[in-house]
Amino acid sequence: MIVIYGIAEQLNPIKAKLSNVIHGAMQSVLGMPEDKRAHRFIPMDKSDFYAPGGRSDAYTVIEINLMAGREIETQKRLIKTLFVDIEQQLGIKPADIEVIIKEQAPYQWGFRGMTGDEVTDLTYKVNV
Repeated sequence: MIVIYGIAEQLNPIKAKLSNVIHGAMQSVLGMPEDKRAHRFIPMDKSDFYAPGGRSDAYTVIEINLMAGREIETQKRLIKTLFVDIEQQLGIKPADIEVIIKEQAPYQWGFRGMTGDEVTDLTYKVNV
């Protein structure tokens, strides 16, 4: 589950392309399958979206929720891949991108009527 926040006027026109860039990074770094895209866009009014100093109106926050198990280096590679790919494909500078990875234990995830620690048919690896 990925939640993306930004100023509506900046975020709305690029949602589809940004989703493709994010999912491409998730596939290349984490091995996520094509059909495991779960992105939620939260376009906000500029008056409701305060940014740190030195950021432009393109400032975008990407929260990535994952089941725990990915190695530190894998998570760092995902973050750095997002910085590079977003800048190359959308022209948003790394200073305007904030990526937060939130990990939860598998038993804290619920989907398809079971918890993450009960699932046996994932088509991707969590421990990478």
